[in-house]
Amino acid sequence: MAAPHSHQSGSQNYEGLIKQLLLPTWLVIGCLLLIPVLLMTVYSFLTKEFRGGVEWNFTLAAYEQFFINRGLFGDEPPQIEWTYITIFWRSIWQAALATLLCLVIGFPAAWFIATRPARTRPVWLFLITIPYWVNLLIRTVSLRFILRDNGPLNEALIGIGLISEPLPILNTNIAVQIGLFYSYLPFMVLPIYAAVERFDFALSEAAADLYANRWQTLMQVVIPVVRPGIVAGSILVFIPALGAFLAPDLLGGAKNFMVGSLIDEQFRGSQGNWPFGAAISVILMTLVLIALLIQARSAGRGRA
Repeated sequence: MAAPHSHQSGSQNYEGLIKQLLLPTWLVIGCLLLIPVLLMTVYSFLTKEFRGGVEWNFTLAAYEQFFINRGLFGDEPPQIEWTYITIFWRSIWQAALATLLCLVIGFPAAWFIATRPARTRPVWLFLITIPYWVNLLIRTVSLRFILRDNGPLNEALIGIGLISEPLPILNTNIAVQIGLFYSYLPFMVLPIYAAVERFDFALSEAAADLYANRWQTLMQVVIPVVRPGIVAGSILVFIPALGAFLAPDLLGGAKNFMVGSLIDEQFRGSQGNWPFGAAISVILMTLVLIALLIQARSAGRGRA
């Protein structure tokens, strides 16, 4: 009769040890995640001080500024403020396009690496990740040098005769897209690689035995199995691309603002609008959470 009690006691001691080991993790999450998010939310309801900073008067003015335009002096009839909505829309489609491009390039790359001999896979992963050992700011500035009118890219295209004059790539949406794609491609490759590495290739062989062509095998056998890696990679690319500000600032210029650049601008200098920047951050975070909840719900339905 003592054995079950001993087993239960050992299980409780093990759970207690796990909780103690998790304590530092919860402290880090609380200090570096929950508290900053709480402060940002509180700041979004404060009032901008004329000389910079905030006044502790709670108001919805920052959110109203995002959605409603009442004119320069605030005495005109309210109208929808399309400026910031347009910036949000530009950020969403730029992030979505970057995710799609990373998927189109990252899936074959991950498949190629996962199907190499086990001894050579670390070499391929090393080649994928080594450029990202350099700071993102330095890599983005280098990309600006490559894409400029008299940069190596245009000189190479002119040298081989594809173009007769430099292409105006810098300070365009194309340059921003190149920057986003270049910055976050490994975030797509690595999760898909992990999923493909666990894939049972006997399934594709069975599909071939049942007269399925390569396209049918890919769409009906491979992708459903490695879908968790695709979803994880898409989330890891889309969310940081949505809030990116280095690529839009350095490659896109003032006409290609994204929401990350807009938030960054509100916290610069003494004339920044901290409550407005915090409100934009809360709106962005809310949209991301809604998208993640929808994805999690659809994934739950798919498993059911």
